[in-house]
Amino acid sequence: MSNELVVVAGAGGFIGGHLIADLRRDGYTNLRAVDIKPLDDWYQTFDDVENLQLDLSRLENGQRASEGAAEVYQLAADMGGMGFIETNRALCMLSVLTSTHMLVAARDQGVGRFFYSSSACVYNEEKQRDEEVIPLREEDAYPAMPEDGYGWEKLFTERMARHFREDFGLTTRVARYHNVYGPLGTWEGGREKAPAAICRKVIEAKLTGNREIEIWGDGKQTRSFMYIDDCLQGTRAILASDHVLEPVNLGSSELVTINQLVDIVEEIAGITLERRYKLDAPKGVNGRNSDNTKIVEYLGWEPSIRLRDGMERTYRWIEQEYVTKYGAPVVASST
Repeated sequence: MSNELVVVAGAGGFIGGHLIADLRRDGYTNLRAVDIKPLDDWYQTFDDVENLQLDLSRLENGQRASEGAAEVYQLAADMGGMGFIETNRALCMLSVLTSTHMLVAARDQGVGRFFYSSSACVYNEEKQRDEEVIPLREEDAYPAMPEDGYGWEKLFTERMARHFREDFGLTTRVARYHNVYGPLGTWEGGREKAPAAICRKVIEAKLTGNREIEIWGDGKQTRSFMYIDDCLQGTRAILASDHVLEPVNLGSSELVTINQLVDIVEEIAGITLERRYKLDAPKGVNGRNSDNTKIVEYLGWEPSIRLRDGMERTYRWIEQEYVTKYGAPVVASST
């Protein structure tokens, strides 16, 4: 497949940029990267890749992006961390235009395989009210009561991908991502997710000498976080599989509280901070974790990179980005 055209929609984003880089490393020579953002705003770009700035919410642009493609990875969406998705529900739902038009274009252009990146936000909120959450199984998405806005759009598009497979013969694969993190992504500005936001806050406290950190919620909410390398391996394996017909979890099963995530970042930074809890801030559900039974059954594999290891790499990258942008030297700190 390395000479056949592979398209990554949303390639200017965090996961999409890493996916293009991963395909290049594996010898793929015919790659098309597509994103709505100007090229200067993409996280990663490569001169040997066909880079297109297109608004994929328009069908004609979806057709242009998909023309001649053997595989399409549909990662394009208007999204961010909880602070964004809880206050921009209409924008999140408008991503359905992009996903719909990419599916239609893939059907029209005779695309061989189509991957859609869904989210754990599709899961019924009633099953996520307790911090001691039972890991979410794929069937827990129904009866449907997903996260408002973003979750509904993801669940709807999952169904559409299923019916395009059943009615039109388009080979579709869907993964439900659980909190992907790593370097070369958003770390400030309001769209960043919890791991990056906490890294930035700890770095800022370390550099400024202000030994406080604001935590959204009470810090007891639980999550699992998947490092980008595991996300890439799982994504590509799911698309290649002939067995993963229905949406499948793609996430780490290493459950931590937000307080424990802060503990990890503090330990990496070598400081201890006073914690201020912003109880009225967006914090999402109280508990969410991935049940990986099905992905192990299908692929004989599951995400395994330890959170501490992935956060070390993420912290070091954000620290360098922070210093480069704000010109502040990293100074030694004691606990």
